[in-house]
Amino acid sequence: MPTDLFGETEIEPDHYVRGRKLSGKVESVLKSRSADDFQTRELDRLELGFEGIAGDRHFGFTRLSGGREPWYTRGTQMCNERQISVVSSEELRLIARRMEIGALEPGWIGANVCLSGLPSLSLMPPRTRLVFEGGAVIRVDGDNAPCRIAGSAIARHVPGREDIDLLFPKVAHRLRGVVGYVEKPGAIAAGETVTAHIPEQWIYRPD
Repeated sequence: MPTDLFGETEIEPDHYVRGRKLSGKVESVLKSRSADDFQTRELDRLELGFEGIAGDRHFGFTRLSGGREPWYTRGTQMCNERQISVVSSEELRLIARRMEIGALEPGWIGANVCLSGLPSLSLMPPRTRLVFEGGAVIRVDGDNAPCRIAGSAIARHVPGREDIDLLFPKVAHRLRGVVGYVEKPGAIAAGETVTAHIPEQWIYRPD
């Protein structure tokens, strides 16, 4: 059981999970056509720099705050921890079934990397490191909450379904993937392996 050097801090066994490694596969890599384009298109290879993906919608060291950051005035300059959007092919299939549509492509919701073989990707904790075979590393900041903007993007590919934009946020809760930033630059290509380094976890419950 984790304890500090002086024996004053002890974490209950049911509040603690050891770190571990999980292996998966890159199914596809994508980027937006321009900074104004929400949806992304598939590429053979994705180049990552410290600022993210050059030319992509979320490129840059900083970004402007929005509805996800109510503690700041909208439009406040802040650190960009959302450079990269990572989704799971298994979770996309589950969302599609819940929405009763044939498929949900990662590019429809602006994803940059689609992975397979990593269970419950959207629940991966912050500080998880996604280490790719080619050497690039993405540090996970947290889950990516589904929104109506993504729902509206999906609706453009599903004619005749007026409920899609509102349905997506309801059925994709904790299934929409994670966002993160580039910890180590490099290239990512479809078909290569990825290793998720999951940090040890504990529940913070101060007295």
